[in-house]
Amino acid sequence: MIVLGIETSCDETSVAILKDGKILSNIVSSQVEIHKKFGGVVPEVAARHHLSNLPIIFKTAIKKANISLKDIDLIAVTQGPGLIGALLVGISFAKGLALKLNKPIFGVNHIIGHVYANYITYPELTPPFIVLMVSGGHTEILKVTKDKIEVLGKTLDDAAGEAFDKVARILGLGYPGGPEIEKIAKFGNENKFNFPKPLYNSKDYNFSFSGLKTSVLYTVRKLDNIPVADIAASFQKVVTEILLHKTFKAAQEKDIHTVVLAGGVAANKYLRKKAQEKAQKLGINILIPPLDFCTDNAAMIAMAGYKLFDGKSNIHIDAIPNLKL
Repeated sequence: MIVLGIETSCDETSVAILKDGKILSNIVSSQVEIHKKFGGVVPEVAARHHLSNLPIIFKTAIKKANISLKDIDLIAVTQGPGLIGALLVGISFAKGLALKLNKPIFGVNHIIGHVYANYITYPELTPPFIVLMVSGGHTEILKVTKDKIEVLGKTLDDAAGEAFDKVARILGLGYPGGPEIEKIAKFGNENKFNFPKPLYNSKDYNFSFSGLKTSVLYTVRKLDNIPVADIAASFQKVVTEILLHKTFKAAQEKDIHTVVLAGGVAANKYLRKKAQEKAQKLGINILIPPLDFCTDNAAMIAMAGYKLFDGKSNIHIDAIPNLKL
């Protein structure tokens, strides 16, 4: 089965082709440099670049996969959540292609796509497992079983990635904030500042990062000489401790022995290292996808389509910016 995946939910334009779950091509065009000067993603700008980039990325993916259009069995496209304009570009392209080729089309939830990115690297992965979904717009703990994906906990305000972006801005660092903080935190003392850990000891699995961000802001305002590296390191440490504490707490209380990381923030090397250390200490299996499959890409959308397609094509799918699991 050959699946074409299309991903345009935010600021990456991506097309991938999978054959029986194996990647033939996975082309990603990032807009990070374009949005840097704005300090964040501008929806209208993102949509315009998707519109111009998608046909080129599509042709490149087809050529690299060395297939013809008639070889495609299924078109999987991100339906949401994401930016409405960006999503519409991908869905419109997918619909046009499906009609032209008379092929089935399948809408994929972007979050589920991140979960299924792990099947690319770990085809032996089998439920049940706990997922720490951590990205710029989403921070959730998911319980994946054979029949469903259940949200155990989520952020009540900022996602972890948003908190990284906002703290980076407070510290005068660039965008996106996660990589910038990770880069400078290497030179800092992570124990210099004792920032709060909101909801750390709560009985549920929810997160809150708004108060932590505010604490960083007030700390910076009080200082004449700002030790940027120390603040970045201390902030990164606290966020990581909160994320992993809740995730492994869920795994232990639900008696599940495999934890999976997913989403863009899962590319953070400090988080990856600490997750591996905690998993080893607790005797829990930890699976972390390669960096390329943490950030947005179409291979994960194609994989979700390959695994989940039920034989029912839906040419009338709509973009749903707030699509839930």
